[in-house]
Amino acid sequence: MCNLYRMTKGPAEIARLFGARAGEGANFAAEIYPGYPGLVVAENEVRVMTWGFPLVLKGKSGQPLKPKPVNNAREDKLGTAFWRASFERRRCLIPVTAWAEAEGAKGAMTRTWYSLAGEEVFAVAGVWRPTEEWGQAYSMVMVDGCPQMADVHDRMPVVLARENWDQWISGTPADAFALCRTCSSELEVDRTPERWAARRS
Repeated sequence: MCNLYRMTKGPAEIARLFGARAGEGANFAAEIYPGYPGLVVAENEVRVMTWGFPLVLKGKSGQPLKPKPVNNAREDKLGTAFWRASFERRRCLIPVTAWAEAEGAKGAMTRTWYSLAGEEVFAVAGVWRPTEEWGQAYSMVMVDGCPQMADVHDRMPVVLARENWDQWISGTPADAFALCRTCSSELEVDRTPERWAARRS
């Protein structure tokens, strides 16, 4: 599952590339982690939302704990109560430059980055909803991984071809679900020596 991705364009550039309105500016990092803000295109507007739907947890004595961000939605779970309303009514596009997976031995994992060959920015399928905890929040939709990443992970984001953006956003749930398939386009793979655990505190 994806727990780190990169997005290096600003809101104005994303608005131009996606033919959307530029929303109000806000701070977000070039590398996005669960529970932190990232850019999405929703309702034809570029917005900053928190990556991950809040999952409310309770301690052993029943006290509420800090919510956990659920940042990946498996395509075979989109019909469950946790995701259904968002999938049916609030789908979005997530602009991505590259996503990362952890590779290597436990305790010494490094970052391997995947991007769409020939594209500076591409769109990943997403769902969003308003939350009491974090305001608007989004999650990536995941499917089986492609052969190019089989030696690293068995799941990957739904990468949407440009001609399918409108179908994902505006189509029926059945139309959108038909796009939940493994990417067949060529990926660029960048294996780096950067430690996976070297992340924002």
